[in-house]
Amino acid sequence: MVPTLDRTLLQNATAHPVNWRGRSGRFYALEPLRLDDFCFKADELYLIALGPHVMWAGGAADLVEDPVSRARFRLAMDCADRVFHVETSADAIERLTVVWDLEGAEPIIGLSAA
Repeated sequence: MVPTLDRTLLQNATAHPVNWRGRSGRFYALEPLRLDDFCFKADELYLIALGPHVMWAGGAADLVEDPVSRARFRLAMDCADRVFHVETSADAIERLTVVWDLEGAEPIIGLSAA
């Protein structure tokens, strides 16, 4: 008999970070999350994508404070197939810079962030 892997074990397994390059050329190691049970955590940044195309980047505060960001987020959640957690500091200027940079980001094929 061939052993099978428990699905709950697979769901709770941590995925390896994926490299994306922002519009500035800076590299980001993004942590893949499950889109099915995605939820915001306070002061965290996320990137929502459809394949290699960034649909939305930001955090919970962007949804509350910016109606344009809120509309883009709704569209992104309707058609996205992946979501990533973005590591950043609590500095407001750095967060805005990272969001701007990630809005023009693209995945880097062939580089491993592990």
